[in-house]
Amino acid sequence: MGKTIRLTMAQAVAHFLKKQMTVVDGKMVPIFGGVWAIFGHGNVAGIGEALYQVRGELTTYRAHNEQGMAHAAIAYAKANFRTRFMACTTSIGPGALNMVTAAGVAHVNRIPVLFLPGDVFANRAPDPVLQQIEDFGDGTVSANDAFRPVSRYFDRITRPEQIITALKRAMQVLTDPLDCGPVTLSLCQDVQAEAFDYPESLFEEKIWATRRPQPDADELANAIALIKASEKPVIVAGGGVLYSQATRELAAFAEAHAIPVVVTQAGKSSINETHPLALGSVGVTGTSAANAIAEETDLVIAVGTRCQDFTTGSWALFKNDSLKMIGLNIAAYDAVKHDSHPVVADAREGLKALSAGLSGWKAPAALAEKAAAEKRVWTEAAAKAMATTNAALPSDAQVIGAVARTIGGENTTLLCAAGGLPGELHKLWPATTPGSYHMEYGFSCMGYEIAGGLGAKMARPERDVVVMVGDGSYMMMNSELATSVMLGLKLNIVVLDNRGYGCINRLQMGTGGANFNNLLKDSYYEVMPEIDFRAHAESMGAIAVKVSSIAELEQAIVDSKKNDRTSVFVIDTDPLITTEAGGHWWDVAVPEVSPRVEVNKARKGYVEARASQRIG
Repeated sequence: MGKTIRLTMAQAVAHFLKKQMTVVDGKMVPIFGGVWAIFGHGNVAGIGEALYQVRGELTTYRAHNEQGMAHAAIAYAKANFRTRFMACTTSIGPGALNMVTAAGVAHVNRIPVLFLPGDVFANRAPDPVLQQIEDFGDGTVSANDAFRPVSRYFDRITRPEQIITALKRAMQVLTDPLDCGPVTLSLCQDVQAEAFDYPESLFEEKIWATRRPQPDADELANAIALIKASEKPVIVAGGGVLYSQATRELAAFAEAHAIPVVVTQAGKSSINETHPLALGSVGVTGTSAANAIAEETDLVIAVGTRCQDFTTGSWALFKNDSLKMIGLNIAAYDAVKHDSHPVVADAREGLKALSAGLSGWKAPAALAEKAAAEKRVWTEAAAKAMATTNAALPSDAQVIGAVARTIGGENTTLLCAAGGLPGELHKLWPATTPGSYHMEYGFSCMGYEIAGGLGAKMARPERDVVVMVGDGSYMMMNSELATSVMLGLKLNIVVLDNRGYGCINRLQMGTGGANFNNLLKDSYYEVMPEIDFRAHAESMGAIAVKVSSIAELEQAIVDSKKNDRTSVFVIDTDPLITTEAGGHWWDVAVPEVSPRVEVNKARKGYVEARASQRIG
């Protein structure tokens, strides 16, 4: 038996985490960028004391909200293209459950984050302990079981030696490009403090590298034959291109074979949008250029995308009766969706192998010509939508234009999450470098924005991070604004105040619904809220300004470049205006029976639109 070291279980966790390494740009760095912690009785004496002992090697960050700190950890991993990530620890009960929503964000988006919630006493001596959820029919259940469906790997540690295998399994999941996602190690609070003679080998430095599976020969040959037989192929680039760091290979593949590229929300910034073959966003929030090509395509080459409904227009976008699909994906689960011909492989290696097999082949010239013509039309429409205005209540697109003109560029990361802004940004934001567009739209989680901006800034401190957020999301979660000030991490936060949930109000109207319970004026109230977002942001230490026009917004952003801390810009916007160009139908079920004429009319249109869906 080798040498051992006597540590508490919590100490073993801390010492293990600090020794996990990776290589980024040729330099070995810790794979954990730190630990977010809010302490309570379920983790302060165990994991809290252990983190204190390693604070010089593994930084612990204090947050104001458990969900917020988990969002920051998720954004950190996303901004690092999953090469580095963070851990989050809380007490049992509400602290732990506050992270479950964030775990859902990480799971849907396939983002690595390590959750370390405290749990009940394994020995059950003080049963029931403070904050314990009691299941009348199962004594082994705790609140942390809520993490099971939103974790890629879940384990409850009821003995100190169990952490040895649990930590190793956790690292395998966190670093595996196929299984990648959130891991939850539920740490019983008494066991955190129990000691064990751990093997010293557990705490040896370990370097984790990216696994890059090669394509199967038969799948590759089949895909090459399909591409050569196609007349109107299109590449749909997803987030997997960025996580594989295959952006150069994507551009090279498109250029070599004259195939247009369209991007998903997660895949935006995987190709420079000024590239002649880059047609921008596709699907429900797609550009007119991308959707025009997608509607006629006879072959979709889906690279690193899970083909969700926004990408496919609820599977009604692709209208060619001869359509075929190739799914180049590291996950077979995604590669075979909707009868796709799979190429199960790393995106970078798969693109290189496909291109080699297609040597000398190019799509018909007419395809690139059509793509260029459609892009010219879209570029004019986008410029018109984002043009400056003197309107008292500008549109989201006009605000986006102002931000892009003043702080957009290669050194800027634009971050957003939910509401109407993601659709407008997907179409309009000029993403030119990998990671310059950071959108959480897999879970579309309101409240991600400011906390996510903090995590993105921690990952890329040299970049200007611009957070665009509606008043609805701002009200749901804004506490990590204060954390950004505390940590000296400057964010640029643009708050678009349309007095409610403007995006869902438009959807409600579009499905025949009455204006109800979305905009503040259409909700039940006795006193109409008048929220001073400028004063609120200032109260948390930010430099804030309320502007009354697009011109004032642009000047305020320019002036803020000299600010030494997080700056907030508040502007009132119109809740009803959206960019008419581009876009596509989205399957939102309309009631089959209603006493309202508007709903019945919308139902008729819904039934007609569903006729274009490709089922299965």
